[in-house]
Amino acid sequence: MAAVGAMAVVVAVTNLPAAAHHASGPFYDNTKSAEADGVVTRFLFRNPHSFLFLDAPGENGETIAWEIEMGTALSMSRRGWTPDTIKVGDAVKVVGQPSRAPGTYGMCCAEISQADGSPISPAN
Repeated sequence: MAAVGAMAVVVAVTNLPAAAHHASGPFYDNTKSAEADGVVTRFLFRNPHSFLFLDAPGENGETIAWEIEMGTALSMSRRGWTPDTIKVGDAVKVVGQPSRAPGTYGMCCAEISQADGSPISPAN
């Protein structure tokens, strides 16, 4: 009986990472698109999600602080990204799915380019 209990613990623990991951649908609206042209204030290259923070002008001239949820550092590094691919002060354009949370400025599943629309080229 103890072996069955121990096996249940092993199964539960090994399934935690898969069960803990989430889809973006509950948090971001894939039926809408948001766009921000701004200056990078912070780039966190980490697991389980990397984040890009930027300040962009709003419709009334106010500064909007955007938070862009990205992929894992591991998956991004496999495509050539490093912690230095995007630097504080870089001007970028971001287009993605907006946050569903009212009054917030978040985005995911975004296409990120240089301000002029040219691609950001990670080191290979």
